[in-house]
Amino acid sequence: MANGWSAHTAWTRNVDTPLRRFLRTETGGAAILLGATLVALLWVNIDQHSYQAVWETHFSLTLGRWSVGMDLREWINSGLMTFFFFIVGLEARREFDIGELRERRRFALPIGAGLAGILIPIAVFLVFNGGKDSAHGWGAAMSTDTAFALGMLALVGPRFPTRLRAFLLTVSVVDDLLALCVIAFAYSSDVQLGPLLFAVGVLVLALAARAGRVRYGLLYLLLGVTAWIAVTASGVDPVVVGLAMGLLTYAYPSSRSELERATDLFRTFREQPTPELERTARSGLASAVSPNERLQALFHPWTSYVIVPLFALANAGIAINGSFLAAAYASPITIGIIVGYVLGKPIGVVGGTWLVTKLSRGRLRTPVGWVAVAGAGTIAGIGFTVSLLISTIAFSGEQLEQAKLGVLTAALVASLLTWVVFRVTSMLSPRRRAEALIGQAESIVDLEVQVDPERDHIRGPVDSPVTVVEYGDFECPHCGQAEPIVRALLADFADVTYVWRHLPLTDVHPRAQLAAEAAEAAADQDAFWEMHDVLLTHQEDLTPEDLAGYAADLGLDVDRFEKDLQQRSGAARVAEDVDSADLSGVSGTPTFFINGLRHHGAYDIESLTSAVKSAKARAFIGRPA
Repeated sequence: MANGWSAHTAWTRNVDTPLRRFLRTETGGAAILLGATLVALLWVNIDQHSYQAVWETHFSLTLGRWSVGMDLREWINSGLMTFFFFIVGLEARREFDIGELRERRRFALPIGAGLAGILIPIAVFLVFNGGKDSAHGWGAAMSTDTAFALGMLALVGPRFPTRLRAFLLTVSVVDDLLALCVIAFAYSSDVQLGPLLFAVGVLVLALAARAGRVRYGLLYLLLGVTAWIAVTASGVDPVVVGLAMGLLTYAYPSSRSELERATDLFRTFREQPTPELERTARSGLASAVSPNERLQALFHPWTSYVIVPLFALANAGIAINGSFLAAAYASPITIGIIVGYVLGKPIGVVGGTWLVTKLSRGRLRTPVGWVAVAGAGTIAGIGFTVSLLISTIAFSGEQLEQAKLGVLTAALVASLLTWVVFRVTSMLSPRRRAEALIGQAESIVDLEVQVDPERDHIRGPVDSPVTVVEYGDFECPHCGQAEPIVRALLADFADVTYVWRHLPLTDVHPRAQLAAEAAEAAADQDAFWEMHDVLLTHQEDLTPEDLAGYAADLGLDVDRFEKDLQQRSGAARVAEDVDSADLSGVSGTPTFFINGLRHHGAYDIESLTSAVKSAKARAFIGRPA
């Protein structure tokens, strides 16, 4: 396939998990963010006057008696950054609906880690600034820059597990939610109750529209803009509106019924391509994908590659000279932010995680090993975006410049410290390294119907530490592309159990059901895998005559084979697989489960190999030493 989706599972973060595509975007976004920071530093040190003049240019929007006026830096900080926090809200909602937090009992651990990861840095900052006029800037030392931290973790962290990144993401989501509450209530002055209540009413209206499954994007845009204007007028930082709108946007996997409806609509349009049917088909295709996923795909690149770098360009500029550095690094503001992030963050994240684990008496365990938790804590010391945002609200003049230097220094030191943590970990023995990174917590099991050696079609040993289940369709071209990759995977890992389960997508592949029943007819003659391989090799030739020819080539009893096909002897067996797919939320092919955990994203050999290695490592940890 020429398009970019040919090597990815159905329903692929964001955004590739949606988590994986999110992470890949953040890696590139982190590089651009770093570049924008360097440009800001160069610009302000070459011509400080032009730097300040550009960002202090005043713009206003006027409509009759209504007017909103801010300088360019404020439009970026309070306007464009609303979209950044909208993405944060979408990520949080996805985690609540279909991610690591969909088991509600797991809320406690990221809440504990996130809360402690905010309180300890604040306490550290106040140790250095208590009783001084700079104490009111305590919020500048508390919040992690989710995007920057994930991007840097991809550069300095271990190759796997991705669960480390998922853990950091869930903790950062809690961190961001708390930070936005702080901005809204602690760093908003002269709050006007009337406009604020009006904004709450608008958000309630948006919630009601979402509960009623109203799908008009323009309506939510108008409601969001209205709420933003009202919150701005109230004196509260309006970026909270972005977070609220993101949290209202549901995430869910596409159901088979919605996909089949979309197929019918497209076929109707194909038969009669009128503008009316085009709009209906477009709406049907859009409704098959959750609004959360569609909006992330739309806005995430803009926030990562444009909005956040613009924010850095507008806010990270510091005029640096010897006297400034000497004074700043002796300032309690700079020292409080650096120590708060570099020491307070890891102490808070690790301590909060440990406390929740102890209080739950082991019922809640970290999804990764303790060294990985420490690494997540150190990389959480990157507080770039939110920290700079709060600094611009809390400080001015020389104090603001000192706060900026503290934020930039903390980000650099946190990245280096994280690299050291994982570099030292890589020197451990394989078993100890796996324990340190992966831990022993149980994963959420996505595969509802577990593998049964007495029933399932299995290739490889039945007692392997790793089991790969594929839901496939013999007519699906993506399954045909995946077949040589699966073969290569089994060649590399002789101890992997591979299971094929049927999921014929009959609305798009008219011969898939017959092919699946042909495989079951061959299975009755102990030739399932032989027929499986032939069918995936000849996906365009699946007529009854073709199938009978394959049976003859394989040396099967053709009369018995054809009789089984005519009587549909294998239909019940195929239906059981389809039912199990529905229970596990599978709607497309190929879909893989590795040790019961759904594999999202790419199914190239590198991605599947990494997932299998991670699963083997977790299984290895569980065995007696």
